[in-house]
Amino acid sequence: MNLRDKLRGLLVRLYARRVEGHLDHAQVPKHIGVIMDGNRRWAKAAGSTTMHGHRAGAEKIEEFLGWCSETDVEVVTLWLLSTDNFDRPQDELGPLLGIIEDVVKTLAADGRWRVHHVGTPDLLPPQMQTTLKEAEEATAGIDGILVNVAIGYGGRQEIADAVRSMLLDAQDKGTSMEDLAEAVDVDMIGRHLYTGAQPDPDLVIRTSGEQRLSGFMLWQTAHSEYYFCEVFWPAFRKVDFLRALRDYAARHRRYGG
Repeated sequence: MNLRDKLRGLLVRLYARRVEGHLDHAQVPKHIGVIMDGNRRWAKAAGSTTMHGHRAGAEKIEEFLGWCSETDVEVVTLWLLSTDNFDRPQDELGPLLGIIEDVVKTLAADGRWRVHHVGTPDLLPPQMQTTLKEAEEATAGIDGILVNVAIGYGGRQEIADAVRSMLLDAQDKGTSMEDLAEAVDVDMIGRHLYTGAQPDPDLVIRTSGEQRLSGFMLWQTAHSEYYFCEVFWPAFRKVDFLRALRDYAARHRRYGG
């Protein structure tokens, strides 16, 4: 590392401390959703392989969760694999699934996070389904950030699964279709989402400069604030995270009003 890079790093750290020092923890979002975008483009820009980009993105996760712990965030939803990602070539998808499975194991072994899967389990290989179940069971009693790992996740699929779950629940209870139609409301559907009784995201962060949700938590983000960051996910820094929190704190949330 040359002198210029060292000075740049020092200035960034000093700036981050300044931003953090002025951060009002009472204004920190309780639930943050993260669309971790840009692994492949980061790798390409670095002249490296796609898998190196995915590994670098995976390594960023624990660091990010550490920042969340320092700022009193309570729930984090990490979009690790979408339903659309299953269309990727097998020579990329197979290793990517392995990297994601390692992420789940690492989070469960850390001892600080409570892991919860959001997504359609049937889309995943049996071994990953087992890993997710074991991670949830092993971390169920941990009093730390609830980390939703969105794997095999799609927003439209979640809503379809919620409706299916609601219909099956009514069938089990012997509720007629007429009575169910009369009883259906927003809260009922919400209870059958993957996130159940969790609070909706206050803030959604997307890296890489793309300004769209791509189907991320379509139901839950109706009143969320969005922060789009230009940097690719593997290069996401604490100062970028603090800027997102500062931007969120400066907004006046109207909840559709």
